[in-house]
Amino acid sequence: MEGSELEEKARPSLSRDHVLESAVALADDIGIEALTIRKLATAMGTKPMTIYRHVPSKEAIVDGMVDSVFAEIERPSPDGDWLGALRRRCVSARAVLNRHPWAAPLMESRTSPGPETLGHHDAVVGCLRRGGLSWPMVAHANAMLDAYIYGFALLEASLPSQAEGEFVGAVEDIAAAMDADAYPHLVGFTVEHVFQPGYEFSDTFEVGLDVILEAVRGFAGDA
Repeated sequence: MEGSELEEKARPSLSRDHVLESAVALADDIGIEALTIRKLATAMGTKPMTIYRHVPSKEAIVDGMVDSVFAEIERPSPDGDWLGALRRRCVSARAVLNRHPWAAPLMESRTSPGPETLGHHDAVVGCLRRGGLSWPMVAHANAMLDAYIYGFALLEASLPSQAEGEFVGAVEDIAAAMDADAYPHLVGFTVEHVFQPGYEFSDTFEVGLDVILEAVRGFAGDA
């Protein structure tokens, strides 16, 4: 038996879950656009054809990756405070999308949604119905919340890292090039707020979320 065949037999047997877990980790590292079956096979120490035995195509892999991301998001509980459960779900979704910055544009684009995706959406709709929302108000609330979560996640993914100090450095460079006479409000906002100790762009998420949830609470009266 040749060396390559011995190496293949020595590796742990692959599974669909293993392939998807590795694909998510690789996309986290290099982005979804750069993800190829060949790169995934290399990262897993195997061959492309071996991967295809478990997942038939790249599209099927991406479907499974999105479903895996949905599995990480906390579903709203069917019991207790419905609005609190919805809030926890939204906070969880934003945290999960921060871990997987490639995922936000794909979360609602798959035409073959998996069980985690469907189960998550079913739980959210059920939570809104439990809150007393009519079907039209469920549609409005669901769209508003998801647009806000995905949009905020996309914005965060596009910004320099605040944790590593890149954000402030980038803002300082922009501010240094701004004419205070021409843009007084923008310069004032930057100096008096963004440059102040404790500023975190991410703090805005829950402020905006609570504004939307208060509107959603009002939708219950339109049932």
